[in-house]
Amino acid sequence: MTILDGKKVSNDIKDEITEQVKKMKAKGEKVPHLAAIIVGNDGASLTYVGSKVKACERVGFESTLVKMSNTTSEVELLDKINELNEDPNIDGFIVQLPLPEQINEQKVLLAVNPDKDVDGFHPANFGKMALDMTTFIPATPFGILELLDRYGVETKGKHTVVIGRSHIVGRPMSILMGRKGFPGNSTVTLTHSHTKNITQITSQADIIISALGVPNFLKAEMVKDDAVIIDVGITRVPDDSTEKGYKITGDVDFENVSKKASYITPVPGGVGPMTIAMLLKNTLLACERHRKNGTV
Repeated sequence: MTILDGKKVSNDIKDEITEQVKKMKAKGEKVPHLAAIIVGNDGASLTYVGSKVKACERVGFESTLVKMSNTTSEVELLDKINELNEDPNIDGFIVQLPLPEQINEQKVLLAVNPDKDVDGFHPANFGKMALDMTTFIPATPFGILELLDRYGVETKGKHTVVIGRSHIVGRPMSILMGRKGFPGNSTVTLTHSHTKNITQITSQADIIISALGVPNFLKAEMVKDDAVIIDVGITRVPDDSTEKGYKITGDVDFENVSKKASYITPVPGGVGPMTIAMLLKNTLLACERHRKNGTV
């Protein structure tokens, strides 16, 4: 059994990006600039955005963090998004989800300029991804592809089962694993809360990508020998024995499933670190694209 070490691979990617940024600086080119908007004081979101800012510093990017209060109106947020759309200094930006209830999430995602949508959530980018066109791939699926690629995990002709159909992970993953090329060319089954006989389906899978958010959902009896297991789940489970009072748990019963798997991602330290690394990669791609198009 091989651990798909997202922490190590994400550090490798950050090192590669750092080298590219050094070359850009040496040529006198503009360095990539990532901005993030956060509305409200959600603890997990603040931590996540903070780690994005630190990652920017590490690779030599410029970064801007826009904090807005919990009472921000939809109009105020849309105005701020338009400001970043128009700012030639900003190569890419993200709007941290979830948003307060007074703000329509869909309206916000549609307002982001697709050329700066480094999260890959805009319908224009999602559509291009579905049609195999060059675009921004959502960071978590992009990270999973990169892990499979760098560990040389065979995907061609394999049966991939995706658990969960979110627009951020499950749905794009099902499209990407079925596309031509590597990683891809697999036969994909997309399962969700209304899927019947899920154990029967998962036990036939060569590759399982679980993005459900239910701790320890995938048990050993649901997995065949030598399956590849990608655990996207990340849930805080109360645990009094830890200093923080909780532990981070994935969708997979790691202890038992890892005994049967050929490759498996740990939680934490698997898919999570890859998400931030690929957000940086998308920002670098945005910067290069803007330079070629003469839009910066």
